Amino acid sequence: MKKIAIAVLALVSGIANAGELYNNGPVVESNGLSIIAPDASTYGFGNQTNSGNFVADDFNVTAGKSWNVSSLSFYGYQTGASGFSFTSATWSIVSGSDINTGTVVASGTSGVTNGGLAGYRVTDLTLNNTQRRIYKIDTDIADITLASGHYWLTWGLTGTAASGPWQPPTSDAREGNAQQSQVGAPFIQIEESGSGLSVELPFAVNGTVSAVPEPETYAMLLAGLGLVGLARRRARRG
Repeated sequence: MKKIAIAVLALVSGIANAGELYNNGPVVESNGLSIIAPDASTYGFGNQTNSGNFVADDFNVTAGKSWNVSSLSFYGYQTGASGFSFTSATWSIVSGSDINTGTVVASGTSGVTNGGLAGYRVTDLTLNNTQRRIYKIDTDIADITLASGHYWLTWGLTGTAASGPWQPPTSDAREGNAQQSQVGAPFIQIEESGSGLSVELPFAVNGTVSAVPEPETYAMLLAGLGLVGLARRRARRG
């Protein structure tokens, strides 16, 4: 009967696994640098909440699973800041293929904590420049469950330094569909001013992923629980 109990626990533990659900990085390369790509000219994109500037990128919750999201991680810098200078994040999660017409399923303004220095935003000619320190910016949110589907994450940041906050693209300089809203205008796809290429933005979604068990799994779980309960009743009678 002990084996049955262990099997039941294994089924239950297989339904939920805590950790990082999605990461849209990389933020920096192995040398700790985010180097502006050839022909590019933009260090970072404005996502200053106080100016009504926000950025966004998308992610998918795969079919057959649901996510219980409990925190978000962003990456940004304030030029010239000598340490972590961020104070809050204003964010939203939007369901749908179009960020401007999708459904906001969660939003808020949350305090942030220092997730650590990720590296530096530099050019290939200024590899030792430390003016643009990229930090991981963690924020806890009220738990929200996301069913399988397509979502957008939007975010803006506030900080105490004079410049920014600024949002660096992913360090692999891959093209994508990252968006920006300036001064409250609709979101449009970001286009790097120098190269004319689209970009992706680093962020992470954290929490618990739950698989939707097959009917056979539910049957095994119920049967196992029934056997465990029967064994306990017999033990009491004995």
